[in-house]
Amino acid sequence: MVGAKRTRKFWLKMPPRSLEMALPRPFLADANFPSSSICQNGPIEVRADGHGIPALLEAILKLLPLDMYVDSPAILMELVQSDKARGLETPVWTEYQKLINEAESKEIKMAQMERFAYYERAKKAYAVVATGETALYGNLILKKGVIAGQE
Repeated sequence: MVGAKRTRKFWLKMPPRSLEMALPRPFLADANFPSSSICQNGPIEVRADGHGIPALLEAILKLLPLDMYVDSPAILMELVQSDKARGLETPVWTEYQKLINEAESKEIKMAQMERFAYYERAKKAYAVVATGETALYGNLILKKGVIAGQE
């Protein structure tokens, strides 16, 4: 079908191995992120409406370790200048940091990326998980690490 929107609603039902293959770089988008337009000619749009990113992040981190060979395996969207100037706070980032540090059992550095560069990165993702997260600047990109074999 020409111009058909590729939307999949399989997020919470995928077996762990399928999740690993589908999301080598999970892109978790908040409710304000233009997921549908970003996904028109690129990534698959995975709908997780009604789910907040912290709950999804916690579930993802139980299945997928972060990449330990990069400086920042978690990337946030940087505040635009006007939001910086007015001192906008992003408490959800603290929550992400806590969940990531707990899952990895160490302090993990989170990087920030300029807004339009973030949109470009999203266009190159395999999938964008469109969530119901309402926190401002709630978007999060993760860099998946290696899943160790079972001994």
